[in-house]
Amino acid sequence: MHIPTAIKLHKASKTLELHYGSECYTLSAEFLRVHSPSAEVQGHGNPVLQYGKQQVGLTGVEPTGNYALKLIFDDGHDSGLYSWDYLYQLATRQEELWADYLQQLTAAGRSRDPSESIVKLML
Repeated sequence: MHIPTAIKLHKASKTLELHYGSECYTLSAEFLRVHSPSAEVQGHGNPVLQYGKQQVGLTGVEPTGNYALKLIFDDGHDSGLYSWDYLYQLATRQEELWADYLQQLTAAGRSRDPSESIVKLML
């Protein structure tokens, strides 16, 4: 299990910084949101493409037991539990996963633009 030695939430830059000893990874809130392990995103084995999340931010990070983090996003999403191993996988495979995501968006004719968001906030 890869447990971060330090976790820093940067609300202004909308990033989460994960330290693993001397290694440091910075993950954008958008990247984390579109790769949420929640059932809403993973679709019970049939993933639902998330789009329009370019401006999404993180409002909070909460530990869940000794095995995961609960990330709270400003679009209301807060149901995914990011296990330590999943976070490490996202961190170390970020470039590959992001490229795959961008290809999926293009293939679906979707955009990162928030005006196309799959989740609309009701104010």
